[in-house]
Amino acid sequence: MLSPGPAQRVVIHLNEDAASEGDYLHLEIVSFLFAQGVSGATVLRGHSGFGSHHRIHTHGAPGMSGEHLPIRVEFIESVDTVGNLMPKLIELVTDGVIEIQTTSIVHVAQLAQPNERKDTSG
Repeated sequence: MLSPGPAQRVVIHLNEDAASEGDYLHLEIVSFLFAQGVSGATVLRGHSGFGSHHRIHTHGAPGMSGEHLPIRVEFIESVDTVGNLMPKLIELVTDGVIEIQTTSIVHVAQLAQPNERKDTSG
């Protein structure tokens, strides 16, 4: 679990249709982060964008399938955890950009899951 203090925010920029050996790359990355115990990750799909090839991709444009849209995988973790994850993430991301931003966790709030709540009925 994250705790207040120094942290790093990692943003991985990909194309939605970027593939890996077993699945779409963004799904493989999320599975990897989950297996490594990362506190949480989010996948965001862009409506339009372009990358280093300078081709604009737009959802719903005539003649566009919408499968080559930008996608971002984001997570925040401790500096040590990010450092440990980077070699594998660099290996996984064969077509995209990984950025790291220094940040600070100010507050972490987490509700107990239903099966974790204490019985207060007496």
